[in-house]
Amino acid sequence: MNKSIMRADDNRRLLLRLAVSAVVMFGFGFLLVPFYEQICEATGINNYLRPEAEQGARAVGNTQVDSSRSVLVQFDANLHDLPWRFQPLQRSIEVHPGQFVQIEYEVMNNRDVPVTGQAVPSYGPQVAARYFNKMECFCFEQQTLAPGERRIMPVVFVLDPGLPREVSVITLSYTFFELPGRNTAVLTGGPAKQQAGSRSPAPARGAGAT
Repeated sequence: MNKSIMRADDNRRLLLRLAVSAVVMFGFGFLLVPFYEQICEATGINNYLRPEAEQGARAVGNTQVDSSRSVLVQFDANLHDLPWRFQPLQRSIEVHPGQFVQIEYEVMNNRDVPVTGQAVPSYGPQVAARYFNKMECFCFEQQTLAPGERRIMPVVFVLDPGLPREVSVITLSYTFFELPGRNTAVLTGGPAKQQAGSRSPAPARGAGAT
C-alpha cells in the first residue's frame, strides 16, 4: 500500500515538472518572436524576410502618389567573398512617395563553375525599411549563375506615402553572399516577369536618374 502511494506521488511530481517545463518552453518561444522581429528591423533585412505577397498588398493599398515631395533613392551593390561582378545600372533616382518605380542591377559570374548567391538588402536610414515596399526583387530568391553568365535583374518598388517627411534621401544597398555547397545546384532563372493583363500600375523607368 505504501509503495502504491509513493509511486502515485512520484508520478504526480513528474507530471508537474513536465507541465512546468512545457509552460516555460512555450513562453520562451513566444518571447523570441518580437526579439527576432526587432533584429530583422534593426539590421535592415526586414523586407527581405517578409513574404512577397504581403509586400505587394501593402504597396497596392498605398498607391496614391504624393507629388508634393520627392525622395532621392540611391543604389549600392556589394559582394561578400563572391567571385561576381555586381552593380546597379543607375546610381540614383528621384521618386515621389506612392510612385511605382523599376530599376535594374547587373550581375555576372566570373567563375568557370556555377555559383549560387543570396542578396540581402539594407537601408539607410534604417527607418526607411518600414516604408520601402518591393513588388519584384532578385533578393526574394537564390540566384544561380552559370559560368560567365551575365544577368539583368529588375527591382520594382514603391515608397509608402507614410514615409516621414524628414527622410529625403534613402540608400538601398544589396550584399550578395555565396551559398556554400550550392555550386552544382540546378540553374534558376531571374525573377518572374509580370504576366500580361496584370492590373498593377506600370512602374516608372529610371528617367532622370543620375
